[in-house]
Amino acid sequence: MTTTLFVLVLFSAVLHAGWNALVKVGGDALVRLATINLTVALLGLLALPFVPLPPPTSWPYIGASLALHIAYYVLLARGYQLGDLSLVYPVARGLAPLWVTLGAWFSAGERPDALGFAAIALLSLSVLTLARGAGRGLPVALACGLTIAAYSVADGLGSRAAGEALYGYIAWLFVLDALPVTLLAAARRRGLFLQTLRRGWHAGLLAGVCCALAYGIVIWAMAQAPLGYVSALRETSVVFAAWIGTRLLGEPFAGRRLLSAAGIVGGALLLHFAG
Repeated sequence: MTTTLFVLVLFSAVLHAGWNALVKVGGDALVRLATINLTVALLGLLALPFVPLPPPTSWPYIGASLALHIAYYVLLARGYQLGDLSLVYPVARGLAPLWVTLGAWFSAGERPDALGFAAIALLSLSVLTLARGAGRGLPVALACGLTIAAYSVADGLGSRAAGEALYGYIAWLFVLDALPVTLLAAARRRGLFLQTLRRGWHAGLLAGVCCALAYGIVIWAMAQAPLGYVSALRETSVVFAAWIGTRLLGEPFAGRRLLSAAGIVGGALLLHFAG
């Protein structure tokens, strides 16, 4: 993993924690996710005339990713209804690196070296130590983590299948991914959805730009580096989410979370030097 890629994925982690915080504080989580996805879709539409159409081999991965993202959005919205950002978010992200590593091993033949395994294990265990106290949101957050791992593998393989049409893959994914959650929010929360579009579009626009940049960087990175490494480094976002939750949202903070954050940072540094 090159230094440039390492820094970009860390930047993606910051953006990801930021837009999730906006979902948490933005009222109805499903409605906020829909407004964010509309922004992402608009960005994808603007890019479509300038990017190549993905090859047929990559479309099954786009389809799989879309289906998995629907489950992810529903579970994420439910999780934020039940628990704190600084607990639900880390749990949802914590299992993903291990599952992604296993998925990449079996589907793409990517086997990390000993240092890589140690880094991924340290990152995941440090993240999961934050799970205690997640309460009713814990089962939902764990299920959400499985969907994260599954769509990460799908998009990692899809980005590679797209080849030179990588940016076309990203743009079409952004456009199509917005439809299900937007239609769901419009059907279930029609009045609130329209009200949020009128009054809260500023926050939706900001969160949408962060979301598009965050996942666009990750899809690009997974085409360049092992999926497990990218996924593990991406989950350093839990440090930023914990900071936002405790410092800006007034959620409780404990020494255990500090220890977890130290383990996450240590795992990220190990990952940078893994082969």
